[in-house]
Amino acid sequence: MRSSPESQSDDPLKETTIAALERVVEPLIGLIFDAGITVQELCRLMRETAVRSAAARIAREGGRGSNSRVAIMTGLARAEVARILSVKDVLPSSHLVQHPARRVLAAWYGNRRYLGAGGEPAVLPIFGTRKSFEQLVATHGGGIPVRAMLDQLAQINAVEILVGQRVKARSRVPIFQGMTSTAVANLGERTGDLLQTLTTNLRATSNPLFEETAILNDIDNGAVPLVRRQIAEQGAAFIDGATSLLARSRISPRRSNLKGYPRCRVGVTVYYFQDEITSDDSVNNAQRRRKNLQRR
Repeated sequence: MRSSPESQSDDPLKETTIAALERVVEPLIGLIFDAGITVQELCRLMRETAVRSAAARIAREGGRGSNSRVAIMTGLARAEVARILSVKDVLPSSHLVQHPARRVLAAWYGNRRYLGAGGEPAVLPIFGTRKSFEQLVATHGGGIPVRAMLDQLAQINAVEILVGQRVKARSRVPIFQGMTSTAVANLGERTGDLLQTLTTNLRATSNPLFEETAILNDIDNGAVPLVRRQIAEQGAAFIDGATSLLARSRISPRRSNLKGYPRCRVGVTVYYFQDEITSDDSVNNAQRRRKNLQRR
């Protein structure tokens, strides 16, 4: 929800920060959709991370631990702050609202009613009053309409729509094909490092960390393959040189065994980004390609 013009004039820095966060959050929202994470799980993560981060900041600044100070920084109630800080480990996901698509697939793979003779998920008719995909969604989909659930699972290749209005399960979890735990972990590490560099430079008055971007908004699509290939080659050469420099700066084995010897983590990442500029006609054509299923 956008703030009123009065609030923009009262705190322009806050409004600019919120606008910047919208651009940061948008690709993260796409990630949670792809990975089958609910908004409730994301909100819980944000609250718990904010509380623990605020408490750690107060401790670093030499302040006395206080739930009231954490509540002031985060805007959360003191009771919730106390609850979060009283739990050492993150709550397991079983305490949260499970994603409806994940519930549907879990029931399809685990409920004997929807299994075939060999114990595999049965091929189901889309509509029907008994053993059907419609009944599966009605029981485990949390009120999501059957057509919407089918569209979502088909889009991420978790199901395959067969002839005769039948549907076949292809994946036990609602995750886009190609996503792996290692790839997602790398995303979190590199994104965190980039944001840490940018936020550090916001506060730095001298010696900022290196960060630079080359960008042009009207690249010819025909030139993109060449640009991508050359940037990849130049980036690989740069990373090789940076790796050699870092290797020469590593602590010697003799000093590395000394307890308490100062050391730090240093790295550099080069990445390429590309946004496709789509016209309204292409969006309308994609919408027209959708074929609505009709009950027989």
